[in-house]
Amino acid sequence: MPEASDPAPRFLAPAQVAELLSIEVDDVVALVHEGQLRGAQLGSPPRWRVEEASIAEYLAAQSEEARRMALWRQADEASFPEVWGTTPFRRS
Repeated sequence: MPEASDPAPRFLAPAQVAELLSIEVDDVVALVHEGQLRGAQLGSPPRWRVEEASIAEYLAAQSEEARRMALWRQADEASFPEVWGTTPFRRS
């Protein structure tokens, strides 16, 4: 029995990706150029295609960035005694 190999990557048109991410098609192509999405020009004539798996990776990276920014804002708003645990010491 032959071994099952990884399935071939699935590619989506930039319009499909734009609809999934609620952004413009030009923004999808820009994300590919920036390396935030994996894509290539395929076919003849060449048309942009985006690897489907890279969309999940992009969303995970965006979620992590949002989480870190929220923690940063939360820490920035906290007072130093709260952060460092240096509340005034009282003797009875």
